[in-house]
Amino acid sequence: MAQFVSAAPALSEPALALTETQQNLWLGAIIGGAVIVVAVAALLTILVVFVRTIDKRVVAVRDNLRAAAANTADTALIEETAKRVDAVLAEGLRHHLFLGRVLGKVRS
Repeated sequence: MAQFVSAAPALSEPALALTETQQNLWLGAIIGGAVIVVAVAALLTILVVFVRTIDKRVVAVRDNLRAAAANTADTALIEETAKRVDAVLAEGLRHHLFLGRVLGKVRS
C-alpha cells in the first residue's frame, strides 16, 4: 500500500514569513493609515461645523437684506416728496416776503 504524502506545509510552519523589518513597515503603514483616517475625519467634522455656521449667517444676512429692501421700497416717492416740500417752502417764502412788505419789516 502506498503512503499518502501531503504537499501542503505543516500547520506549524508559516506559509509566508515576513522579516522583522517588513513587519515594522507594515505596522508603520497601518498606524499611519489610522492617523490619516482620524485626521480626515477631524477635518471633515470641522468643515461641517463651518458650513453650518455659514448657513446660519447667510440666513441672518438674507433677513437683513429683506429688511433693507422693505425699508427702501418707497424710495421712488423721495423725489416727489422733495418736489412738494420745495413747493411748500417756496410758497412759505412768498408769504413771508409779502407779509414783510405789507408790514414793513422785510426789505427786498
